[in-house]
Amino acid sequence: MTTVSLRHTRVRYGPLEALHGITLAAPGPGLTVLLGRNGSGRTTALRALAGTVPLSGGTVVWDGTDITRVPAYERARRGLCLVPERQAVFGSLTVRENLALTARDHTPALDSYPQLRPLLERRAGTLSGGEQRMLALSRAVLARPRVVLVDEPAQGMSPSVAARTYELLGALDACVVVAEQRLPPALRDRSAIVYELRRGTVVFAGQAGELSG
Repeated sequence: MTTVSLRHTRVRYGPLEALHGITLAAPGPGLTVLLGRNGSGRTTALRALAGTVPLSGGTVVWDGTDITRVPAYERARRGLCLVPERQAVFGSLTVRENLALTARDHTPALDSYPQLRPLLERRAGTLSGGEQRMLALSRAVLARPRVVLVDEPAQGMSPSVAARTYELLGALDACVVVAEQRLPPALRDRSAIVYELRRGTVVFAGQAGELSG
């Protein structure tokens, strides 16, 4: 079991406050979904958990320990993996080289996404958006992290691959937090905690089934 949380967290970008003292908790193993339109604060919440943006107030807590001042690279060393919406792969390297940066044996990645097998010698920057998401998520699977933060995991994927992606994320032995604009169809019948954000505040907290109902 592991839990990451934001407590009364505030984040500012210059004069604009993106998070207005939000509190949320993501336990694992399991899925937590941050829902919201562009500008809602969902991506900023992920970045706050990862340590890639400074807080102007509040704390970030991991398994009961305040990690607010722990830098992003140290959180990564401790087992936190962030998959951003953009620039999540090394475009100048091949698919094989991207996978090799994470683990020597990349069989689990190719088992997760067989579509990547014929693309192993392609440079990642030449892949489609959906293929790049598959590669980025494959690297997260190989890393065996304790916490996985993913911004729009299924972006650019077909419905079947998107469903497969959520199966993979739900099966990880990790605390998984994803940011989405809408509740993915693959999660409507699954056990997942949902927080809906609007203009930097939490307006709903509950189970996915409550929201879709």
